[in-house]
Amino acid sequence: MTSKEKVAALREEMQKNNVDAFIVYSADPHMSEYLPQEWQERAWLSGFLGSAGFVVITKDKAGLWTDGRYFTQAPIELAGSGIDLFKDGMEGTPNYIDWIISEIPENGKVAVNAQATSHANWELLTEKLNAKNITLADLPLLKEIWKDRGTPSKNPIFVHPVERAGKSVIDKIAAIRQKMEEQCATVHIISSLDDVAWTLNLRGSDVESNPVFLGYLLITKNDAKLFTDLDKLDVESRRQMDEAWVKMMPYEEFYNCLKAFSNEKVLVSPNSNQSIFEALKPDNEFIKAAVPGNLMKAQKNETELEGFRKVMVRDGVAMVKFLYWLTHNAGKETMNEYSIGEKLRGFRAEGENFVGESFGSIIGYKDNGAIMHYSAKKEGSKEVTNDASILVDSGGQYLEGTTDITRTLALGAVSEEFKRNSTLVLQGLIRLSMVKFPKGTRGVQLDAIARLPLWMEGKDYNHGTGHGVGSFMNVHEGPQNIRKDMNPQELMLGMVCSNEPGYYLEGEYGIRHENLIAVKESATTIHGTFYEFETLTFCPFFKDTIVKEILSEEEITWLNTYHKTCEEKLASFLEGEVKEWFLEQVSPL
Repeated sequence: MTSKEKVAALREEMQKNNVDAFIVYSADPHMSEYLPQEWQERAWLSGFLGSAGFVVITKDKAGLWTDGRYFTQAPIELAGSGIDLFKDGMEGTPNYIDWIISEIPENGKVAVNAQATSHANWELLTEKLNAKNITLADLPLLKEIWKDRGTPSKNPIFVHPVERAGKSVIDKIAAIRQKMEEQCATVHIISSLDDVAWTLNLRGSDVESNPVFLGYLLITKNDAKLFTDLDKLDVESRRQMDEAWVKMMPYEEFYNCLKAFSNEKVLVSPNSNQSIFEALKPDNEFIKAAVPGNLMKAQKNETELEGFRKVMVRDGVAMVKFLYWLTHNAGKETMNEYSIGEKLRGFRAEGENFVGESFGSIIGYKDNGAIMHYSAKKEGSKEVTNDASILVDSGGQYLEGTTDITRTLALGAVSEEFKRNSTLVLQGLIRLSMVKFPKGTRGVQLDAIARLPLWMEGKDYNHGTGHGVGSFMNVHEGPQNIRKDMNPQELMLGMVCSNEPGYYLEGEYGIRHENLIAVKESATTIHGTFYEFETLTFCPFFKDTIVKEILSEEEITWLNTYHKTCEEKLASFLEGEVKEWFLEQVSPL
């Protein structure tokens, strides 16, 4: 079926159930950003493949709400679907609940799949809809029309050893129980896949590019239970669970187990799915708060940070070899955006302990670079020659850590305007890399530092400057970030973030430069403790697109020092013409 036919089929189901509007969130029962194949409902229905966004279908209208990363991509993928794009966060774009209220009659009925709807969204919907006498119902209508959605993977679950995790399962659960006690909780539910995997020092591959597995974790004062597909646990995983006193139970038993709790104080994230809250008896008291392990996971210990440093050398070597190949073969041999991504994966695969990509590589040539999360298809991706710019955003999953890096370069002649904008973006990255800030600083307070060079010329970009990154874990990780949004989470020691300002001209080109950075202590003065960033990524920036006059002496010094560090870290692993080219790239500006 086409998207238009799928929407028509959904409307038939809506009519059978007297539903006036149906909401399809981009979510699974674990509220993941990246979804297992069988839970990609929004993508299946609409054809829009971005990682963020949701669809609302009424009897005669349909809309997709998504953020600025996808304003260019979404119209292309929605073409012919009958689904309109609503640019979330832009002036004039209605809130989706207000839009629903304006489109359906009073005493109407709105439906969602409660398993793929967060409790926070359910409560907000209930409050606003009830004020207009509109009912909210749990009706998984897409199950009736998406018959071939597939089944969960049978990929093995394996141990992430303490030698790489830096902290044992027993110690992690003890720390979580301490936080439970502080919040007077007797039961704690963990449903987010990365938090389950982190707590238990286990990894899997149920979600593409994310080393996680489908599972829930229940922790009480005296026991812990993992709910997952037991057939997937290997011998070492089972032994590790036994040694940590974690009982292993079938994935399907989770909700039945919840129904048995009575008069408990349940610590559960409001971002958990609504079905969890419905399964628990009303005599339980809810403590709605963030999963304690989520913040613990974000603060990398020294073992994890050392893992990052090791894989950044490995990844940097792969990137240099790839960039040499690209710059020396574009225009000489046939290649396209998709094949370039495959080539890059091949260079990474040569590295020790490479597991896979940390996300689908974003290779955008010419105007495709302006599509922030562009994904080149195997069939029909743009041919790449040597007459324009190319944006390469990619990353690797290694047993010791996760990488994420972007470099934008010129394959041939580019305009002076491009060079200027590329320099402004690089200037923003450098300034954020150099900043020192007092303990307690939030990401929003640093975001403007990276944007200021662009802002001074009336330019900006529609995405965050930085997201958290996991340790052999999801490439997008919270609770911290660096962006315009008011996130109250302060930046703490050991947190790893991306540093990725950008600039995009739709229909022309895109520019993004990205390194990973870690929060470390800088100094303690009479004004308190100050932090700074350790740059983790090692890979040169291209000097032929840098307008030196734009940069201050201090910024030039930072860049030259960074390139010297790249030389020290990577040169011994390179040889021949690749090494000669690399040494030229890292020579002083």
